[in-house]
Amino acid sequence: MRSRAGTAARTLVRGLRLVFAVTAVAAIASIPMGADVAAGFSYVNFFSYFTIQSNVLAVGVLLAGAVWDPTSDRWQLVRGAVTTYLVITAVVYAVLLSDIDVMLDDRWSNSILHQVIPLVLVLDWLLVPPRRPIGLVRAPTWLVYPLVYASYSLIRGAWIGWYPYPFLDPWDKGYPRLMLDLVVLGAVMAVLAFGVAAIGDLSGRLRRRDTDDVRDVRPLGP
Repeated sequence: MRSRAGTAARTLVRGLRLVFAVTAVAAIASIPMGADVAAGFSYVNFFSYFTIQSNVLAVGVLLAGAVWDPTSDRWQLVRGAVTTYLVITAVVYAVLLSDIDVMLDDRWSNSILHQVIPLVLVLDWLLVPPRRPIGLVRAPTWLVYPLVYASYSLIRGAWIGWYPYPFLDPWDKGYPRLMLDLVVLGAVMAVLAFGVAAIGDLSGRLRRRDTDDVRDVRPLGP
């Protein structure tokens, strides 16, 4: 009975992953489809947004989880990393960008990419946690991508005169203030990465404990 329930739950999770992956693809695709190309829409700029990049990664993770449902330790690190990036997307949007035009005029796409998909990744991480602990030592490796992204945005922005987000633009506040802001933002991201790793480990520990309890009690059953 428990085995059947577990199989049904796993099938449901995989189905929901597929549904939300398709939803995220639709939200991403709707932006250039509704854009005015003649007004200067740039696909390079479009894919230079952290929101778009992180959601593309989320689509990959959700699709892989729906189709193959891998369970290797390396895959759990990838899941944790992408979950962290979506949490960063949601937090930065809520704190710094919710009242600023960042090319997402459509309320539906905005909500899907900044709120729904981040929540889905977090719930997926909690409900299907890694089987073995990630550990806080590995969590900082998840920050390599945001660091590379910030470097890319600053170098490209200085070259073409366009920055994807106001907090990355040095022209109004100068580079010293920008560097200070980025250090603070990096510290916040580190806390978020540690938090994602910690809740994944905690959820996995609770699930393993429940499984052990079931195994201990099962021989006493009828």
